[in-house]
Amino acid sequence: MATQQALKSHLKLLLVEDNEQDAQLMLRTISRAGYQVTHERAATADELRRALGSPTPWDMVICDFTLPGFSGAAALEIVRKHSAELPFIFLSGTIGEETAVQAIRAGAQDYILKDRSARLIPAIERELQESQRRREHQESEKRIQQLERFEGLGKLAGGIAHDFNNVLAAILGWAEMGEEMSPQDSTAHAYFQHIRENSTRAAALTQQLLAYARQQPLKKMDLNLNQLVHDVLPLLQKGLGPRVELLLELHPSLPNVHADGSQLEQVLMNLCFNARDAMPEGGRLWITTRRHASTAEVVLEVQDSGPGIPPEILRHVFEPFFTTKEVGKGTGLGLSTAMGIIKQHGGTLEAESNLGQGALFRVRLPESGSAAYQSDSGTPRGLPLGTECVLLADDDTAVRRMTETALQRLGYKVIQAQNGVEAVELFRRAPESIDVVVTDVVMPTQTGPDAYLEMVALRPDLPVVFTSGYAEDLSWDRLQPWLASGRALRLQKPYRGTELAHALRKLLDPTLKPKLIIPD
Repeated sequence: MATQQALKSHLKLLLVEDNEQDAQLMLRTISRAGYQVTHERAATADELRRALGSPTPWDMVICDFTLPGFSGAAALEIVRKHSAELPFIFLSGTIGEETAVQAIRAGAQDYILKDRSARLIPAIERELQESQRRREHQESEKRIQQLERFEGLGKLAGGIAHDFNNVLAAILGWAEMGEEMSPQDSTAHAYFQHIRENSTRAAALTQQLLAYARQQPLKKMDLNLNQLVHDVLPLLQKGLGPRVELLLELHPSLPNVHADGSQLEQVLMNLCFNARDAMPEGGRLWITTRRHASTAEVVLEVQDSGPGIPPEILRHVFEPFFTTKEVGKGTGLGLSTAMGIIKQHGGTLEAESNLGQGALFRVRLPESGSAAYQSDSGTPRGLPLGTECVLLADDDTAVRRMTETALQRLGYKVIQAQNGVEAVELFRRAPESIDVVVTDVVMPTQTGPDAYLEMVALRPDLPVVFTSGYAEDLSWDRLQPWLASGRALRLQKPYRGTELAHALRKLLDPTLKPKLIIPD
């Protein structure tokens, strides 16, 4: 009973009534039923319009049917123009059955005779419940529409990222080969290196787009935060500008963390660029790493010498869409995205600040407990050779040509197919002469997995490398049986040439250490 009483404790009521005594009698009746009533009385059309236009969100309108110089029907019409859902009840001394029916058809929820006021409270409670149900239904429909919009956005983003990753795969592959073939001290070598580095950055952006739009799992590996800082240092120094002095205090024997490197780079750059924006006249920025021994955590800190963050703002900085920047200068998603990334890694992100003493953002991540991962920040000088025959299937001509050239440089023989159907036809002609398949997942006419299914029916031991810019309908989950068997590997486009080279040797001679070719 107490719960029911609490649920109906407050009622915001708009009365359309010319008689003050009748209005007070009605309010006493409603109050005795347990409602705390906030009300306003309107006796004319203008007063009604003013009341509807006020900031007060009315719960219900109760209207006398007969008003001097103003009819209940006119009042109903005014209310319905303002809101189609606001509950409206007629209360009248005399109302005929035909008039009552017309009132209901016009949009009133109920009518009550004043000499039968016992019906008033049940009618109010019924209409409040109906109104609540309508609101819940509308909110549910809005959520469904929002999910549909997000799904549409995910499909669009996935399609764009797929095509973009194909372009990046070709650019990255040609850049790697150009870098390897040019003298290390040449201008051409430096240009190819810049192309490769920026292609890698662009690839990371598409992975973030896919992670948001398709909820793609993080690409985790054991990595060292010191190495990650060094990898992004050139980009950071350019982005911070000449007014910000960047200082590094990196622990010399930092344990590894198991994380997605591109996502942590995003977090680090976001924290550093936020610090830069807090120091428009310049200042100092410290990046510090250390180990928290008692909790077995690796700590990354970004601290600035700016003016600090006021307490009333500090407690909101991780909220989505919260920003103190001018319109058009920030979305308010940077820190909330960073928080989400760190939480997804099982870590924490904290903020500390005192006015006049700058701000500090602290990332804590659990140690991985694995051997060190050395980030490959330059072109590898050793690649595993091969002499086998590769069936290469990809519908993107640029990717196909680049991959063929890369494989031929490593000694492989390459047979090209532009879709799954053509790949199966080529395989059927000489199933024993093809040693391994490299196939895109999503292709027209026939997908990579469907084509491989036909090939593996002829050669159960046939190894395969699946590649994809995205796999929305054909998710990696579908490939799990083959991946678990050890006969299949997957590569996410755009992949490095070294990744493909090592993947092939892992499939073709998993127990042997591959011979290395040292490019000139």
